[in-house]
Parts: sequence; C-alpha cells; structure tokens
Amino acid sequence: MHPYGSQVKNFAMDILKQSSKVWVPELTSSLSTMWDTIESDLSEKSSSSYLVPLQKFVFKFLTKCLIGADISSSPDIAESGYIMLDRWLAFQLLPTIKIGVLQPLEEIFIHSFAYPFFLVSGDYNKLSNFVLENGKEVIRRGQTEFGLSQEETIHNLLFVLGFNAFGGFSVFLPSLLGTIAGDETGLQQRLVKEVREKGGSTLTFDSVKDMELVQSVVYETLRLNPPVPLQFARARKDFWLSSHDSVFEVKKGELLCGYQPLVMRDPNIFAEPETFEPDRFVKDKGLLDYLYWSNGPQTGSPSESNKQCAGKDYVTLTASLILAYTFRRYDSISGTSTSITAVENAK
Repeated sequence: MHPYGSQVKNFAMDILKQSSKVWVPELTSSLSTMWDTIESDLSEKSSSSYLVPLQKFVFKFLTKCLIGADISSSPDIAESGYIMLDRWLAFQLLPTIKIGVLQPLEEIFIHSFAYPFFLVSGDYNKLSNFVLENGKEVIRRGQTEFGLSQEETIHNLLFVLGFNAFGGFSVFLPSLLGTIAGDETGLQQRLVKEVREKGGSTLTFDSVKDMELVQSVVYETLRLNPPVPLQFARARKDFWLSSHDSVFEVKKGELLCGYQPLVMRDPNIFAEPETFEPDRFVKDKGLLDYLYWSNGPQTGSPSESNKQCAGKDYVTLTASLILAYTFRRYDSISGTSTSITAVENAK
C-alpha cells in the first residue's frame, strides 16, 4: 500500500477508536428519537415509513461520533444534511447499479461514464464547511498525527462519514429491520428473552457480545444482504486463485471483481444457502471464516496493509445494539423493509 494510503487507513481507524467513548450513548439517544417519531406516526396512521427517521438517526449519531459535531448547530445541516449525503452517494453509485431500463440504453447512458462533480458540489461544499467549523479537534489530529493537509483531512472525514458509515448503514439497517419486522417464526420472542436476560442494566459493546442469537441474526443478514455487493482490485503480482474444484491463473495488473452475495451463498460452505437461518452462526462459529461482507473474513483484522473495512466490528456491534435496544423497548414490532405497521411496548 502507498504510504499515503496507509496514513489514511490509520486515520480512519483512529477516528473509530476515539469515537468509542461516545458511540453507545449517542446511538441510543438518537435511536430513541427515531422510535419516538415512528410511534407518533403510528398513532395517526396505519403504517410509518422508517426510512427517513432511520437516515436522520444514522446521520445525527455518526456525525457526533466521527466528527465530534452536533448537527443542531447548523439548521441547514440538521434539516437536510442526510439528503445532501444521499445525493452525493447517488451520483457516485449510479454508474455501478442495475436500474433495469431497456438495454443497451442503461449501459450507454448510465454505466458508461462518471457523473460530473458540479451536480453535487453545492451539497459537498456545505458539508465541508460544516466539518471545518465544527470538527476542529479531529481535523487537528489528521494534520498533526497523520500528516494530512486540512483539505485531505476533511475529504477523508466526509468519505468515512458519508460513504463508508452513513451509506453502508442506510443500505444494511433496512434489511435488518425488515427481516426482523416481517418474521413469523417466533424469532422476536427469542430475541426479547436474550436481550433482557443478558443485557445488564446498561447496554454496552461488551453486553451485546454475550448475545449470541442477536449477533447471529446480524451476521446472517449481512451474509444474505451485504451492503457493498461488489469489490474491485488489481492484482499486485502473478498468483493462482483456487476454488473448490478449479484453479485460475491471475496475472499482475489484472482487474479482479468479487460479488459478495454469490460468495456467501456457496452451498459447499453454507447449508441451504438461500434460507435465512437466524441460528446459523450460533450453531457453527467456524462459518465466520467465510463471512466476507467486509472485504475480508469476519474473523480477520483490518490494518493499514489490507483493504478490509476499518469499521467492520463497529458495524456488527452497532447493529446488535440496535436490536438489543429495540427489544428492550418493545415486545414485538411488525412491518416490512420500508415501514413499521405496529409496535407492542414492553410490559
């Protein structure tokens, strides 16, 4: 890895380390606001779309944890910051996403070029100015401890906040909540039992590590619906790539693509791979060696020398905390991948 790339990876890992001090209280505070909003909607109508409250919750808590900034200090960012990130992400991801329009028009007009920056420059500049004004401490660390310029630090902060964290959670959490809310197998009752027996008086990273079923549900959701389905890289040297029954020669410089939804549905590894099995990773923890949603195995460790997601453990622990909080608050929830139709408060 280029030295600059190493500095950036180390900076990202430092941001996460520093944020650990406030991660859980900020998460639960913002999550409480999200569920209050959903309950208020349900008191007036038969269903409540949770996509906007979810994105507001994710944006608020991540900005406080990663940037050290309270979005309430800027009415414009508090009201529309998550929308600005959505637009910025959309123009980056659109060239890689299947839309389903008439081919070859989709390939010609959507997938053949990068969209110009001026389409989102206004949003990006507003977010950059907000970080500059409200993230002085984390900017200082980027400059003094990792040798980045002020501009490089802000760009990397926005990438970690917007693309890695906000973007990833915005895709993953609806899959998780939708899977749980639509379950009719009694899984929710089992989750309620576990989180109330093992959660302790206060939810923490350590307390959810003892919740085997909660973590297994998170892992299984990531297995079937990884938030980043495609990974690309170029071979750094000649090597042989082996599968279960074949060997492929790869030459230095060749472009490689990994498609996670296919990798994690390998029937040689996962029994009934198309089926959501909530206990899968309780019954066989060795399967974590083959859970590759983070661009590396779940048992792996991100470092400056690899391309594994720096926040992979924060993702799984945060999702586990969200489930634990939810089933401390409710005996059950009902809904779909976009809406909540009913909640039953804890007795």
